[in-house]
Amino acid sequence: MNLLTVENLTVTLATGSGDAQAVRNLSFSVGHGEILGVAGESGSGKTMTALSMLGLLPYKGKASGSIKFDGREILTSTKREYRDIRGKEIAMIFQDPMTSLHPMLTVEVQLTEHLRHHRKVSKDAARNSALELLATVKIPEPAAALKAHPSQFSGGMRQRIAIAMALACEPKLLIADEPTTALDVTVQAGILKLLHQLRTDRNLSVMVITHDLGVLSSLTDRIMIMYAGSEVESGATSDLLQNPRHPYTKGLIAALPGNSEVNSKNLLSIDGMPPELGNFPSGCAFHTRCKFAKASCKETVPEVLNLSSDHRIFCPVNPFSELSNSGSK
Repeated sequence: MNLLTVENLTVTLATGSGDAQAVRNLSFSVGHGEILGVAGESGSGKTMTALSMLGLLPYKGKASGSIKFDGREILTSTKREYRDIRGKEIAMIFQDPMTSLHPMLTVEVQLTEHLRHHRKVSKDAARNSALELLATVKIPEPAAALKAHPSQFSGGMRQRIAIAMALACEPKLLIADEPTTALDVTVQAGILKLLHQLRTDRNLSVMVITHDLGVLSSLTDRIMIMYAGSEVESGATSDLLQNPRHPYTKGLIAALPGNSEVNSKNLLSIDGMPPELGNFPSGCAFHTRCKFAKASCKETVPEVLNLSSDHRIFCPVNPFSELSNSGSK
């Protein structure tokens, strides 16, 4: 049984021009001890998917469908029930380490606050746990670090502190939203190595959200590509990156530095811009940017095509596979 199973998730947000769907009929799963990567351009619904799992959607945001965690439905949880889930069973590393930590509170206060709430331990026990956590994420001089404020640390160190906070109550699932954004390459490598080690040491399930496929290539077991609030392709990391089938996935990979089909001095890009929230095209949302689009793509929402037991796409054209004319084979 998977640790997390999401089925037909739809997230609706309130906008100035009315309600708009940020996530549309999304289904995926995360196994015990698995690292799932979720990739796509900004506005594809990645973060809203994660926030819906924690009951943290923006004001008037609504989620429907099913989110089963560890065998129980959590999408219908009350505010009180979500408070017991957040941090204790599902934890999240938020996108920007520069702003996700409170600038006026010491590291000790921020690390021990939810520890004492969820685990009902004494102040001294919480402090000892905080010291161990800082050592786990390789913060130098943990005792001194506890007394410091976030502004006294670099971006990479703040990210490690944010990871320590997320791990404090030993959650089963860790959601890392753009965990390496704005960090230099060396620091990125350290953060990725740390996440991989934590998965190994704790059998921790991890969901990594990013727009950088290069980050996912060295860390994840599987990848799900999202566009305009929906999945377009998913599969085992090595298979998906080496043999992409959806035009959007292929475009994302071609745009990576070093993957240019022209030469090393030129980067390829996908024509056009991602659609705005509330203004998704009809049919296949990617058809306005796809050079393989047919007339039917403008009207028909693509159905799933299983290329193998763990590789699927949502594209009836599928120009990169011999299966493109095989129907539902």
